[in-house]
Amino acid sequence: MKFYNSMGPNPQVVRMFAAERGITLDMVEVDLMAGENRQEDYLKKNPGGQLPCLELDDGSYVAEILPICEYLDETADGPRLLGETAEERAKNRMWTRRIDLYICEPLATGFRGAEGRALFENRMTLLSPEACGDLKALAQEKITWLDGLMGGSDYLGGDKPSLADILLFCFLAFGNSVGQPLNEANKNVSAWFERMQARASASA
Repeated sequence: MKFYNSMGPNPQVVRMFAAERGITLDMVEVDLMAGENRQEDYLKKNPGGQLPCLELDDGSYVAEILPICEYLDETADGPRLLGETAEERAKNRMWTRRIDLYICEPLATGFRGAEGRALFENRMTLLSPEACGDLKALAQEKITWLDGLMGGSDYLGGDKPSLADILLFCFLAFGNSVGQPLNEANKNVSAWFERMQARASASA
């Protein structure tokens, strides 16, 4: 396998997931700043032009965070991070969907149309800066909503981290670096963030 890697929170999610599972990835770096992901050679691998992307041993490709992580989880030895039972997997997907839709998407879209506008304006259609401000506010509202649900739990899915935890951690860390800092009043999320940051996989 080959893992097409780059800067940004999306590839970091897969790297952190792989580290938690004890999987070593053979990485190929793609230069986002130079627009390498929008060139014909990469688009043959992933027509969406996004990172990351996983090349399988048979020469086919899998893109998007969840399918890549599911593939790694199901083909590697050891306990599955996404769950051993149908119930565990369903709850993991539920939390992953909530985190992605409620927090990651508005946070990232808000960044692209505001702080990241100069980088993205010639690559895709962007929302207005005003709309981006609303999206960033929505992400913060949902983080506060999540804070109210996290009392008494070390992680979103219980006593061990899940893909949802990894996804949220990588995007909140990204938000901290691009003008969307974590509100310290959200004490449950802040304590959770520190637990995630202390894990060895956080540096992957």
